[in-house]
This record gives sequence, C-alpha cells and structure tokens, in this order.
Amino acid sequence: MTSAVIVDIVRTPSGKGKPGGALHEVHPASLLSQTLVALVERNGLDTSLVDDVIAGCVGQVGDQALNIARTAVLDAGFPESVPATTVDRQCGSSQQSAHFAAQGVMAGAYDIAIACGVESMSRVPMGASTLPGTDPMAPLSSRYPEGLAHQGIGAELIASQWKIDRAALDEYSARSHQRAAAAWESGAFDREVVPVALPGGGSHTTDETVRASTTAEGLAGLRPAFQNDHFSERFPEIDWVITPGNSSPLTDGASAALIMSEEKAAALGLTPRARFHTFSVTGSDPLLMLTGVIPATRKALQRSGLSIEDIDAYEVNEAFAPVPLAWQQEFNADPEKLNPVGGAIAIGHPLGGSGTRIMATLLNHLEATGGRYGLQTMCEGGGMANATIIERLG
Repeated sequence: MTSAVIVDIVRTPSGKGKPGGALHEVHPASLLSQTLVALVERNGLDTSLVDDVIAGCVGQVGDQALNIARTAVLDAGFPESVPATTVDRQCGSSQQSAHFAAQGVMAGAYDIAIACGVESMSRVPMGASTLPGTDPMAPLSSRYPEGLAHQGIGAELIASQWKIDRAALDEYSARSHQRAAAAWESGAFDREVVPVALPGGGSHTTDETVRASTTAEGLAGLRPAFQNDHFSERFPEIDWVITPGNSSPLTDGASAALIMSEEKAAALGLTPRARFHTFSVTGSDPLLMLTGVIPATRKALQRSGLSIEDIDAYEVNEAFAPVPLAWQQEFNADPEKLNPVGGAIAIGHPLGGSGTRIMATLLNHLEATGGRYGLQTMCEGGGMANATIIERLG
C-alpha cells in the first residue's frame, strides 16, 4: 500500500475567542485561506495538482456555513477545479480530516490532499448551530432517560473517577502555560506558526492565550465553572474542581497539512517530514464524553505493534486538565513526554482547527528532539476520539 506522508504543516497563532480577540475581525474563511496560502507558497506547490482539500469545522453556521472549506479554497486563489469539503467530528474534526486525506492517498484515490481546520469562536460561538426551540438530542431520550450532560460535567466526572484533585489540575494547567511560554521564548514554534494579516493592517504573530505568569497558586483562586444544583443532586460524587483556569479557552485559529504519497513528493522534489503510521477512531460513553482518548490510544497501539514506551512524545488534547491526567494514569505515561511544549489550556483550542494544530506541534517537537514516533489523541463531543501515530522521517 502507498505510504502517506506529511510534507509540511502549519498553524496560525491563537486568538482569544471573543469579541476584541486578536483574530475577531478576520472572517473564518479568510483565516483558513491565509493558512492554505502560506502552506502552498512555502513549498512552491502548483495548487492545480491538489486532488482535494478536507477541512474540519464544528460550528458550520453563520460565517462558517455553506462548506467553509470550498469558500477558503476559492479565497486562497486555488483553481476552481480543486474541490473541498468540510467535516465535523467535533473537536477532532481536522484530525479526522488528516485521517481522510492520508487514507485517500494510501488507497490511491489522491496523489496530493490538504487536511486543515478552522474555528472562529469569537464570530461563531460554541453551540450557535443549535437553533432556538430545537433539541438535536431528543431522539436519545429513550436510550438515556436521565439525559446526557455537557463536557464540563464530563470533565468533573473524570476528575472524580480518576481521583484527580483541584491542586493537581491547577498544577498541570500552570505547567501547560509555562511550557508554551518557554517554547515561544526558545523559538520552538517558529517553524509551525504563520502570521495572519489583519483587516485593519498589521498581522497577528503569537498565541494570545499563553500567559507566562500563570501559577498554580493563582489558578487556585478561580471558582468552579459548572457547579449548579441540578447536577450537584444528580452527581453527588462531583467535587466541582473544573475552572476556567484548568480548561481550554475559547479560541480562534486555523491549521493545515500538506499530505501526499511518497512517490509524488519525490517527483516534485519535496522532502517528506513524517509518515502516517497508524490511525484509530472510537466511540465512548457519551456522558463522560471525554474518555475516548483511552480506548482510541489502546486501539492505535495495538494496531501499530508499538508500546507506549516506543512513543517519543504524546499530545493529548487539553480540553480540560483531567483528560490528559486520566490518560497519563491509564498508560503510566512519562509526564515529560506529555504535551511537552504546552497544550490547549495555554495554546488554545479552536475546535475544528485543533487536530492539525496539534499535529504541527507534535511533528516540530519530534524534529527538535530527534524523536521517531509521536502519538496524538483528541476527545470529542458525543463520546468519541481519534488517535494518530506519526513517524518522523529524515
């Protein structure tokens, strides 16, 4: 079977996902199109050769409606002959886009594909696609008569079940900011981050959500974000430890990966940076919702023939701090290899744009440290998760 390789991968810096954030004035299709332009220009790629562009986006409404992938491709100046589609696997949407693109290459359906993702949470707030007076989950009432809950409750339940206390959550979260700040200081993000031109002039060049001064002591003063009487009565075991400080912030951002066959890369004189080694995707308990990273990782390791000790770095999306900490417990994983340059709590979590963002960060870290294998996994709304193992080349 043909190997699928990553020739290059980039991301925008994060912007706070609220009015007044650094990227709020940038239309999300423009945010993605600028990312696509940067990706193809720095590789000298003839865009007419691209077989498909697959973009992840969760809030496919408002400015992100009507197949934002196609809008961005046209806005980026690609030929009209280049198709594009938008997928939604919740927070793992662009990681799933990378799976689809790589699997298309491996199957011989594509020679060249771009996997990407975008989310402007300042312009399209989370949950905006649910129209007033509608209930998308209504058909599940007979299967789950007590009802499901939102992700914040899932995070609380994970903290309770894995016995992760508030101090551990805040310490981990402060470390995420400290690692990300150190990575910016050292230039570790320079290769993956591309600037975003702003409508009023100038550009945005750094992650707006990273706070170098964050400490566990400072986070300890924040109040729980999701505590309420209804859930307190339903889940008396919850200690109410999830706060804005140990959760990922609402974020604007985009990312994109240039994926092709090894043969096509050689024919174009391009040097692959990594190979897709293993894919997995799984469903999990939709009440806990965020635990899918555990079975997805098990599935990926089993398919790959690798052990957790063979993996040189792991990126477990920091939707909420209990997710990577529970994952770490389950695999007895080395904390130094876990989100080694910070994660979404610091860098941000632009939903549909996070999967390929994490992949960019993972690959750059492998190259910087000489690691061979990297694993990334992403919890997803509704109780799902993707896991991907890549192998650094060169």
